Amino acid sequence: MNTRALILFGHGARDARWAAPFKRLQQIVQQQLPDVTVTLAFLELMPPQLPELVEQLEEGGHTEATIVPVFFGQGGHVLRDLPLIIEKLRQDHAEMTIKVAGAVGEDADVLNAVATYCVASLARQ
Repeated sequence: MNTRALILFGHGARDARWAAPFKRLQQIVQQQLPDVTVTLAFLELMPPQLPELVEQLEEGGHTEATIVPVFFGQGGHVLRDLPLIIEKLRQDHAEMTIKVAGAVGEDADVLNAVATYCVASLARQ
């Protein structure tokens, strides 16, 4: 049984189509990490929200969760809202180890991949 989980955390939107690239990302990551449960959670507007998902994971026997904010930058949600949510999660799920990565858009490899895409877009015109 997988006891570790990787949670891809996004903002959420009213339009369900917004989540399509997040679901594709989840599938790609899950293929690379077959021994880890890879899930999606959202801040608002879409289920599941992070507290609900962490509770489900704990009930399912997971002992460790790493949350990856799939945000391009460290805006108010990542700097203000997420730390409050994480603090509450750690209080409510003291038996779980809960880690938080930086926002994906702050990573040099991610920025380089986006830059490569942007440069290549010139050739597609």
